Amino acid sequence: MTDHPRLPLAGVIGSPIAHSRSPALHGYWLRRYGIKGHYIPMDIAQADLPEALRLLPRMGFVGLNVTIPHKETILGLADIVTDRAALIGAANTLIFRKDGRIHADNTDGAGFIANLRQNAPQWNPAAGPAVVFGAGGAARAVVAALIEVGAPEIRIANRTRPRAEVFRSDFGAKVMVHDWIQAGNMLEGAATVVNTTSLGMTGKPEFRVPLDAMEPGALATDLVYTPLKTQFLIEAEAAGATVVDGLGMLLHQAAPGFERWFGHRPEVDEATRQAVLSV
Repeated sequence: MTDHPRLPLAGVIGSPIAHSRSPALHGYWLRRYGIKGHYIPMDIAQADLPEALRLLPRMGFVGLNVTIPHKETILGLADIVTDRAALIGAANTLIFRKDGRIHADNTDGAGFIANLRQNAPQWNPAAGPAVVFGAGGAARAVVAALIEVGAPEIRIANRTRPRAEVFRSDFGAKVMVHDWIQAGNMLEGAATVVNTTSLGMTGKPEFRVPLDAMEPGALATDLVYTPLKTQFLIEAEAAGATVVDGLGMLLHQAAPGFERWFGHRPEVDEATRQAVLSV
């Protein structure tokens, strides 16, 4: 008999998981670079999470992407948590190390910034305040990333204000909290405007905050990518903003994990976008 090396396995865990585009993305990269390995979607219930994390490395898994509802819970089950994952309070990328320890990271913020740098190369985050709609887990990653790249002020509004108030205590004096009913006023003088809510997503209510005060030349981006061109982006573009859709963030946040698991840094380009959009 011939000894065969063990194929590296990775995957995405969440519940539900059937909607995830990560298998199409990683599957495309595996084929593109001729890497022998597999990426598998797994619907795992919260109660089964500790057992799954014990068993999957023994089955040949080298790492995982993590999505709702496990992104916060996973921090308490990992052995090593990066500073940015701890600050954000969630992890989206796990690495099963050879020493048996589980390493948890959050690449959402890096993916967010990489998407803007690629698709709006003239963007200068230090040029003026940033506006963030929403105060969920994705917003935490976005706010941490914007502070890191030099945004001078973060204006944030959420439909429930107390959730936004937590951002000021967690991220410091650069964060200014505004009432949702007056959220449109945050746009005056803003250089960067981000929708991190699910408003405008297919099947969800529309984003209804007026964008009349959007600065011409500001950058507007929506983390929603179904549809690719949301009503938020349509109205921001009509107001003179440069717009960037949210699909690139999904692609860029995936690249560091793929590199750690499969040993090759994948390229995020138009062919990658089309491979995911064609699903």
